[in-house]
Amino acid sequence: MEIVILDGAVVNPGDLSWGGLEEMGHLTVYDRTPPEQVVSRIGEAEIVLTNKVTFTGELMERCPRLRYIGALATGFNNIDVKTARRLGIAVTNVPAYSTHAVAQFTMALLLEICHQVGRHSTGVQQGKWVMAPDFCYWETPQMELWGKRFGIVGMGQIGQAAGALAHAFGMEVYYHSHREKELPYPATWCSLPQLLETVDILSLHCPLTDETFHLVNEETIGMMKEGAILLNTARGPLVDEKAVLEGLKTGKLAAYGADVSEKEPMAPDSPLLGAPNCILTPHIAWASQAARGRLIDLAVENVRAFLRGEKRNRVE
Repeated sequence: MEIVILDGAVVNPGDLSWGGLEEMGHLTVYDRTPPEQVVSRIGEAEIVLTNKVTFTGELMERCPRLRYIGALATGFNNIDVKTARRLGIAVTNVPAYSTHAVAQFTMALLLEICHQVGRHSTGVQQGKWVMAPDFCYWETPQMELWGKRFGIVGMGQIGQAAGALAHAFGMEVYYHSHREKELPYPATWCSLPQLLETVDILSLHCPLTDETFHLVNEETIGMMKEGAILLNTARGPLVDEKAVLEGLKTGKLAAYGADVSEKEPMAPDSPLLGAPNCILTPHIAWASQAARGRLIDLAVENVRAFLRGEKRNRVE
C-alpha cells in the first residue's frame, strides 16, 4: 500500500511521529508540494493525506489509482468533494482536534488586547520601570473583563469552549447560532443584529460559507457598540478587512485580534498591516503540540477505518 503525505511540514515539523501510517504501508512524506508536482508525487499511491494542497476534479482524474484523500485539518474546502464522490474516492477530515487550543488562543488574543503584556514586558527590559517615578507605570489602558458581555457567532465545539472560558472570567455570554443550545453555563441566544448591538466583545467561531463570507462588514460593524472588540480565530474571509481597518481608525472598534487573514499567507498589501489597535498572529491557534498530535492520531484512525471498509469522518 502506497501512502503519500503531500505537505506534512506544518502539521509535523519533526516533533511528532508518522509511525501509525508507516505500519499500514510504504509511506512517503513531503514537507511541501507545489501545484505542478502534485500528480507526479501522488504517483501510484492509493492513499493521500494533505493539509492545504488543492485537489481539483481535473487533478483527481489524472490519478486513477487514488482511492482516499485524508484532510489533515477540519476544513476541506481545498478538495472537490463532488468530483471525488463521482470518482469513488473517499474523503475524510479531522474534526474537533483543536477545540481547546483555539478557545485558549481566543482568550490569549483578548488578554493581549486588555493588557498588552508583551509591550509592557519589553518596556521593563528596556529600563522603563527602572526609570519610572512611581512604583508602577502603564503605557496602555488596562481593561477588566469581569461583567463584560462576550458574544459568540457559531456555537459549535470551539464556540462552546470559548464561552466556557469567558464565563470563567466573569463575563456574560451571548451567542448566535442556527438554534439554541443546552450549555453547562449561562448563555443567551440572540439574533445576529441583537448580538451585535449587545456585546462588548464579539468572537467569531463559525465556518466560512457563502452566507458567512464578509459577515463582519461596514454595515454590521455599524451595528456594533461603540468601542467593541472583535476577535477572529475562525476564518479570515469572515471579515471585510477594509471595513475593519476603517472601524479601527474611527474608534468604532476598540481593537481587532485575529489569528487568520483573508489571504494566507497574509498579502503584502493587507489593509491590516500597520493598523492601529490590531493584534495579528499567523494562524497558530491550532498548532500546539498536543493538538497536532491529536490531529495525526485521528487521521491515522481515519485511514485504518477506511481500510476496514468503515466510514469514519467521511465528508463526501
